[in-house]
Amino acid sequence: MALRTIRIQGDPVLEKVCRPIEKMTPKIKTLIEDMFETMYEKNGVGLAGPQVGVLRRIAVIDTDGTPYVFINPKIVATDGEQTGDEGCLSIPGKSGTVTRPNYVKVEALDKNMEPFTLEATELLARAVCHELEHLDGILYTTHVEGELHDVYYDEEELEEEE
Repeated sequence: MALRTIRIQGDPVLEKVCRPIEKMTPKIKTLIEDMFETMYEKNGVGLAGPQVGVLRRIAVIDTDGTPYVFINPKIVATDGEQTGDEGCLSIPGKSGTVTRPNYVKVEALDKNMEPFTLEATELLARAVCHELEHLDGILYTTHVEGELHDVYYDEEELEEEE
């Protein structure tokens, strides 16, 4: 496994629409491992292919210790709404208020290219919406209500968590 470079807002790859993944290959397996390692290293809860320079329809998410791989995902239902702070590894040090569905139903392929359906609420629903939009070249900043604001981390607090 290896850490991948996260593309930052302004990189044209973040604005492109991704291609589907047709079959599992050793490169895709390595990509999945690398994406999880990169996401965890950067304290993120989700990471999409374009964020590491790969224009394929793939995202990884882990909001609560349950890692998910989404290959060729598609949201098929939404309900309700939630408004809250949202950030992105591709826009470091910033966050903004975004309204998203509180419930999403997503269909995708897993790391074994097996189809699955996931019904998600709250933070997981927010993460699914956020990461899947990356696959269509959309950043969360297009949804921000008001201005982005700076995010500050207490270094001592972060060290205590390790």
